Amino acid sequence: MLALSPRLLLPAVLLAVLLFAFWKPDSDRETFAPPAVPASSDKRIAFSFDDVPRSKGAFLEPDERPRLLIEALRTGGIEQAAFFINPGRITAHDNDAADIAAYARAGHVLANHTARHNRLSAVSVPVFLADIDAAETWLKDKPNYRPWFRFPFLDEGRKDTAKRDAVRAGLKQRGLMNGYATVDASDWYLEDLAIAAGQGGHLMDWNALRDLFVESYLESANFSDELARRTLDRAPVQMILLHETDLAAMFVDDLAVALKADGWTIVSADEAYRDPIALIEPDVDFADGTRTQMLAAERSIGNRWYERNDKKVAKKLFAERVLRD
Repeated sequence: MLALSPRLLLPAVLLAVLLFAFWKPDSDRETFAPPAVPASSDKRIAFSFDDVPRSKGAFLEPDERPRLLIEALRTGGIEQAAFFINPGRITAHDNDAADIAAYARAGHVLANHTARHNRLSAVSVPVFLADIDAAETWLKDKPNYRPWFRFPFLDEGRKDTAKRDAVRAGLKQRGLMNGYATVDASDWYLEDLAIAAGQGGHLMDWNALRDLFVESYLESANFSDELARRTLDRAPVQMILLHETDLAAMFVDDLAVALKADGWTIVSADEAYRDPIALIEPDVDFADGTRTQMLAAERSIGNRWYERNDKKVAKKLFAERVLRD
């Protein structure tokens, strides 16, 4: 069983909620264990978080989540993660701006995710670029700002190559680099399933939820590493895509432990985006997904999609392992 890193500052109220809401598994329950550490490895990975600030999740109050996430990143040895910000979600009636400033004070970097999280394939180029500009106005003078832009939903125009190319040109004009991701395991969907389970009064296996989260991202990292090697004949720095979810705040340090045990070295977002694949713009018929997926598609490499990003697969695993249905 994966060891949960201690959280000495976890509030008493949260502890009470967790003890009430989760039951512990039987001692003979099959659990996930990372492989033995290889003698040496060229596997490197950086962390990023999308959709900041995010609405209330399954377990934590919105203002408690950033503090726990900062502590978990510190505990996990993740010294610099990238937070992709949606400033249009910030209001005068919340603490979101202060929470984002706390991420920067902790050594993490801030980048653009549009103001209001529009999907490129669903809006016009002028509307999309205006949304980027609105976010950039809010971000550009903030400490630890980086001129990176991540497409919401990893949607770079999908089948509309003219729209794709127009936005790529617009990013260059603005001095922004595509803040691509390479590793994804849909933590946002696991969070949605946990929210629905809580609202439905279902008991959830805390250890199984943690293991499912960690296992899925570790598998996805290795899947992307193998795909990149098949596609590029080398191992680029991987960029993991998480969201500012309660699950990330509770389990990202456990994920860091598992990655290190599997031979991964955690590096900064700055180092990740110095990798040569940052300069490649895949020319694909369907511009959507991770950088490694699109590079593989450009070269007609098969088996490009990590299976647990399929909602049906993830939902079945959640039901079997977390809900014990």
